Amino acid sequence: MIERVVHSVEQTAEQVFAVLREVRDAAAESISASPKKADLVALRPLLWDRLGCLGALIAGIGFIAAPGLLADAPWYLEWWQENPGGRPVQLLRDLDPASSAFFDYTHWDWYTGPRSGAERTVCGPYVDYLCTDEYSLTLAVPVTVGGAFAGVAAADVFVRRFDAAVLPALRTIPEPAFLVNAEGRVVASTTPRWLAGSVYRGAEGFPTHAIGGLPLTLVIGRGSGVPAMA
Repeated sequence: MIERVVHSVEQTAEQVFAVLREVRDAAAESISASPKKADLVALRPLLWDRLGCLGALIAGIGFIAAPGLLADAPWYLEWWQENPGGRPVQLLRDLDPASSAFFDYTHWDWYTGPRSGAERTVCGPYVDYLCTDEYSLTLAVPVTVGGAFAGVAAADVFVRRFDAAVLPALRTIPEPAFLVNAEGRVVASTTPRWLAGSVYRGAEGFPTHAIGGLPLTLVIGRGSGVPAMA
C-alpha cells in the first residue's frame, strides 16, 4: 500500500518537474553569449502551452534570470500565468533596484534553493501575494549555462489542485498521513493536526518514507490518536 501511495505522489510532483526540465533546457538554449530580454521571447510558446497541461495543475510558469545575466535587463523574469478568460498573462513587477517597490526575487526560497545547488526545490504552501493571492506551492530547478548558474525555471501549483491530485492516494492509508517538504512544511495532509502550511518538526514513532528522489517525505502518524479526515 505505502509503495503505491509513494508512487502516486511521486508521479504527480514529477510531472511538474519534467515540465520544468523542458523550460530549463529551452532557457539554456535561448541564452547566447551576450543574452538580452528578446532572446527569452522564444520561451513563450512553451510556457503558454505548459500552462494548459497536466490537468491545469500548473497555474504559473517561467524563467527567472540571475541578476546581471541579461545585457539590457540586470533583473528580469519571463513569467506567465493562466488566464481562464483568455490567453496567458505576463507577470510584470518593478525590477528597478532604485525603486521603493523593487522586487528582489533573489531572497525567495524558490530562488535560493536552486542557486545553492538543489536540483529540485519545493516551496510552500504559502499565500502567493505576488501573483495570485492563492495558497500555492512553487517548484523550481536551476538553469545553468557552461556550468555557471544562470537562473531558475519555476512553476506555481495551487495547493487545492495538488491536494486534489494526491489526497485520494493518501486517504488509502488507514492512519493519519501527510507530506512534508525539505524544510518540514506540510504540503498535503489527511489529518487536522498537521494542516497544509504548518511545520512538522518530527515525532517519535512516526514512520517516514522518501518520495523517490524528490524533496518530499511521506509521514505516517501511527499512534497519534488523531483521526484522518474523511
